[in-house]
Amino acid sequence: MATPLEQLGAIGQSPWYDSIGRTFIKSGALRALIDRDIRGVTVNPTIFEKALAAGSDYDVSIGALVARGARPYGIYESLLIEDITAAADLFRPTYERSAGQDGFVSIEVSPALAHDTAGTIAEARQFIGRIKRPNVLVKVPATDEGIPAIRQLIGEGIKVNITLIFAITSYERVMEAYLAGLEQLAARGRPLETMASVASFFVSRVDTEVDQRLDSIIAAGVSDKRREELEALRGKAAVANARIAYQRFQQTFAGERFQALKQKGARVQRPLWASTGTKNPAYSDVKYVEELIGPDTVNTMPLATLEAFQDHGRVVRTIDTHLDDAYLTINRLEDAGISMREVTNKLLMDGVQLFSDSIARITRVIGEKSAPLLAEHPEQPTGLARAIAH
Repeated sequence: MATPLEQLGAIGQSPWYDSIGRTFIKSGALRALIDRDIRGVTVNPTIFEKALAAGSDYDVSIGALVARGARPYGIYESLLIEDITAAADLFRPTYERSAGQDGFVSIEVSPALAHDTAGTIAEARQFIGRIKRPNVLVKVPATDEGIPAIRQLIGEGIKVNITLIFAITSYERVMEAYLAGLEQLAARGRPLETMASVASFFVSRVDTEVDQRLDSIIAAGVSDKRREELEALRGKAAVANARIAYQRFQQTFAGERFQALKQKGARVQRPLWASTGTKNPAYSDVKYVEELIGPDTVNTMPLATLEAFQDHGRVVRTIDTHLDDAYLTINRLEDAGISMREVTNKLLMDGVQLFSDSIARITRVIGEKSAPLLAEHPEQPTGLARAIAH
């Protein structure tokens, strides 16, 4: 009997894993997930920060980089690239079997470049040039400055995972950038069938933010009837938002503009449901998987969610069900004084800041790990100590 993960694949949804780390790769744990039909992996600075701080997995590599005079951020990039390259090699057979549909590993441009179009493009090119694997996606945030970078990179043939999408309007701009990039690629005479992209639409964080706002309204004092109405909206915003996004996806890629590109070999840009771990224990531990199942999608899960879904997940197409209820939920939230535009704008800014903070902590940890290595090798150039401090 097919497992729940295998059943997802039969419906057309690819299960990916949302974590990476050197021990996880070298121990064979990632290979074991691939054998269970995990078809890709994503990572962000916060995830990598946890892997780096967990122990001594990276110390040998840090020592070698210190000896070459690398600065902390450069060390971080090199360590991440080593992991991404190793993971990409493990997923290469999946990439080949799926004809380039799956088997991807994602690497994120620095969050410090979230509002720097030219810097984002340059770092993405640098990553692809150093990794040299066809199954790597560069993660670019869906900021105002990230959108033109996405268009340019797609137009150059660089595969992109657009991250930190919360708003429907942002998602529409992301799809537009993808189509424009494909058109640029076609105009250059480049093949479209090898291009791939996913749009990472974040889910659980929306419920967390909206639920907090609902609780604040209730705490301020409302009638019993109004309290009941507001409480009924808790845990509903994220799935409603994602289902509306999927409708936009269907409309866009059924349109004439994409169909003309499809004739030249183009693939759809699949929605990727991100942040699918359940944060509120009152909700099902597989809520953001079971309620977002459908074709031409990806769900990237943290380990706890993956294990829970493999244990008791139910696989039924749900992503395009109860669409009227999704719109009704959003309208009721707006009527309650909760602006989805404000919510999603805040979540985007918070996401960029969260990843920026993680980078700062990563470079600090690397600096701390580097200091004793310098002490052991006093023959290193004196300028190296100054480099590590930056």
